[in-house]
Amino acid sequence: MNLIISGTNRLGSNSLKVANYYKGELLLKGEAWEILSLEDLPHDILYTDLYGKRSDAFSTIQAKVSVAQKFIFVIPEYNGSYPGALKIFVDACSYPTSFTHKKAALVGVSTGKYGNIRGVDHFTGVCNYMRMHVLPLKIHIPHIKDELNSEGLFVNPITSKFVNEQIDEIVRF
Repeated sequence: MNLIISGTNRLGSNSLKVANYYKGELLLKGEAWEILSLEDLPHDILYTDLYGKRSDAFSTIQAKVSVAQKFIFVIPEYNGSYPGALKIFVDACSYPTSFTHKKAALVGVSTGKYGNIRGVDHFTGVCNYMRMHVLPLKIHIPHIKDELNSEGLFVNPITSKFVNEQIDEIVRF
């Protein structure tokens, strides 16, 4: 099993919509991926799951992370970088076994015009520190509110082309 991480705990996020798009496209290619939304993190994770502690609520999340071999991180832009909830999630996971020598594809989304270039770059540094193998093709989706229709599909054919190219590469990766 592999995981698509919706990188924010914001309810109803565009990141989760993008994660669902990726999951649907991967399913069409015969790939079964599961979505892990950071909405599902324990609300008291700062107190229950950092510094060697482990709650029952996070244990089920950790089990999914432990068995996954590939990850797709959908990373929204928060203050010119990635969300603190994503960093807390990574910090709460067992180190180094959760991510070391596993593969990752990175997707940046933003309401602005750059598609979270900086945040994806910052998170690439975290992935490199954890010794993850990061797919070189990183996707940046600006103006996300204009990119998705009410069914969660991309309306811009150029965006669809690049997203589907990345999906093909993560399958082969």
